[in-house]
Amino acid sequence: MLPGKGIPAGFPGSVLFCCDHNAIRSPMAEGLMKKLYGRSAYVQSAGVHSDMEIDGFTIAVSHELGIELSRHRARSFDEMRDWGDDLGQFDLVVALSPASKHQALELTRHYHLEVEYWPIMDPAGLTEVRAEKLALYRQSRNQILRRMLDRFGPPTEPDGIETVRRALPQDQLPHP
Repeated sequence: MLPGKGIPAGFPGSVLFCCDHNAIRSPMAEGLMKKLYGRSAYVQSAGVHSDMEIDGFTIAVSHELGIELSRHRARSFDEMRDWGDDLGQFDLVVALSPASKHQALELTRHYHLEVEYWPIMDPAGLTEVRAEKLALYRQSRNQILRRMLDRFGPPTEPDGIETVRRALPQDQLPHP
């Protein structure tokens, strides 16, 4: 930990989460990271494409944990560049889908970036039954949450600790 900060040594200063459309997995990851770790890192999300709006089920399962995503606007890597965002500013790019992994690895040709691949299930379109759909979205959200805890350690925000308790069953909570 860094002295007096509660931030683990080696914690990235900036993180970009990416997936296919920036409508499900990467917004969830961005919201979770901000909820658990506050301003410990600059966090953004992007997609290979930005041809979709934020998914309603993503909003719902994030809201269950006190994460507000209804105002999220999908954006692509290209739009980030067009809007003046320097993709080379990120210390870490976390790809949550195969297509975004490929796109992130392409970025390493131009920028010095660390890229990690977290294969997270895409819950969209797997069922039409609302209760089953919500369960699949929660499963993807919790996969992201577990990977985040493994990678970045316990939450640094008091709110984040409660978020983890609400999301994960008691037997899956990280050990102190």
